Amino acid sequence: MNLQRPNANDVSQTSNRSRSVVPGSGLCTRCIDGCRGNCEVFKSSFRGREVIYPGPFGTLTAGADKDYPIDYSHLNIMGYALGAEGLPGGAEGTPDNTLFPLVDTEVEYGVENKVKMKVPLFTGALGSTEIARRNWEDFAAGAAISGITLVCGENVCGIDPELELDSDGKVAEAPDMRRRVETYKKWHEGYGDMVVQLNVEDTRFGVAEYVVGKLGVETVELKWGQGAKCIGGEIKIDSLEEALELQKRGYLVTPDPSLESSRAAFKDGALKQFERHSRLGFVDEEGFMKEVERVRSLGAKRVTLKTGAYPMRELAMAIKWSSEAKIDLLTIDGAPGGTGMSPWRMMVEWGVPTFYLQCMTNELCAKLAAKGARVPDIAIGGGFSTEDHVFKVLAMGAPYTKAVCMGRALMIPGMVGKNIGLWLQQGDDALPRTISQFGNRVEEIFVCYEELVEKYGRDTVKEMPLGAIGIYTFVDRLKVGLQQLMAGSRRYRVSAMSRDDVMALTEEAAKISGISYVMDAYREEAEQIING
Repeated sequence: MNLQRPNANDVSQTSNRSRSVVPGSGLCTRCIDGCRGNCEVFKSSFRGREVIYPGPFGTLTAGADKDYPIDYSHLNIMGYALGAEGLPGGAEGTPDNTLFPLVDTEVEYGVENKVKMKVPLFTGALGSTEIARRNWEDFAAGAAISGITLVCGENVCGIDPELELDSDGKVAEAPDMRRRVETYKKWHEGYGDMVVQLNVEDTRFGVAEYVVGKLGVETVELKWGQGAKCIGGEIKIDSLEEALELQKRGYLVTPDPSLESSRAAFKDGALKQFERHSRLGFVDEEGFMKEVERVRSLGAKRVTLKTGAYPMRELAMAIKWSSEAKIDLLTIDGAPGGTGMSPWRMMVEWGVPTFYLQCMTNELCAKLAAKGARVPDIAIGGGFSTEDHVFKVLAMGAPYTKAVCMGRALMIPGMVGKNIGLWLQQGDDALPRTISQFGNRVEEIFVCYEELVEKYGRDTVKEMPLGAIGIYTFVDRLKVGLQQLMAGSRRYRVSAMSRDDVMALTEEAAKISGISYVMDAYREEAEQIING
């Protein structure tokens, strides 16, 4: 395992003075009185609670770096020289009808009002963090033209400076949420969906009533948690007036902006930002069922559930209750995940890692299916970024897992594309060499640009945010890579994938997952051939 250094990390902008570090504590082996820094204990001695969180807020996403005993690298993908599954009409495979571009990566999820996606992917929740707000046009348009689902996260209405509440304290108008929905609808073409999350605060504000009734949102997601943290959503606020307003709206804001000491510290410049926190949610079966029906009664065509890296008890509740409530999609988000703002040590050390959590999910889904009950459509999230991740998750979770949730990996191309546009505006010299080596015009830089022009027309593509083109290009890479892997495994549609299409490289991974150990996979068939 890699050495963990809990008192030095780029995400907290801290580092050890010494090259010799105590593995357990992360402290230098020799701590000197007079040291000029900059381990976490050093920095925390004068910046205190600020150092809990990744920084600077609003310009980064953070992902934990803990090296777990077992992860998806302990699986390898099977390739075959025999047969082909999933060809149209059940056709026999030939060298001409099994070319990898013929692999069908489309999937669908849902109960009655199903959603189709061109690729089995959707975004993580892009909620009230500053990085989601600033880049929304790129993220939303990119997801829409790529044909994947976009998730709008929690607290978007509640923190909107222009939020208008009615006499009952419910949302009457939320311009930022309206902007988000309208941006997605502008580019949406029938594949994918825009999902709006609902947490405790959103429920109190009547967000579901607003987005479904006034904005025409069709899917609402109930949220139990996420893989990065076990507390509610958090953001930072750099305005005393905004901090007081959010406190007035009912949020927990720390340090308390109403205290004179907090005001004085902010005036002095020692306190530079406040934190806004969401309340913890509590679940019970009766309350969950009532909330699902309440949201449906508002006119939502689909209700989904997002749960986090909780132990098997809460996982079983999520799966069983989703089955009984006919939830359209259950997203299970494992540790460590990544986020715009979570307590760093919590992100690293809390929760069930994704690999283990998916293994638990497979076991519980199989037991539910054996009872003859409906197994909800499942999506798995928690630290994925490449096409082999997608393949392994879908194969290991077959036939229940329908899609993979990617958080940071789908945000990066949106930010890259946006910044390419900004650099181009500043002149040729502003482009980094990593980009300018391919050209200094968007037509040269983006390999999919002319493909989009052919589909939409040049004038329309010029209106697209460049971040959207970045996301489209990245999703295209994932699609082609997935097609190649699936063709190598002779699986020509996602529903043809099975748990036999991956092998465990270690006996421990095989024990945890139930996937065949590499030395046992297809052993029986091999012996029959030899002995035949």
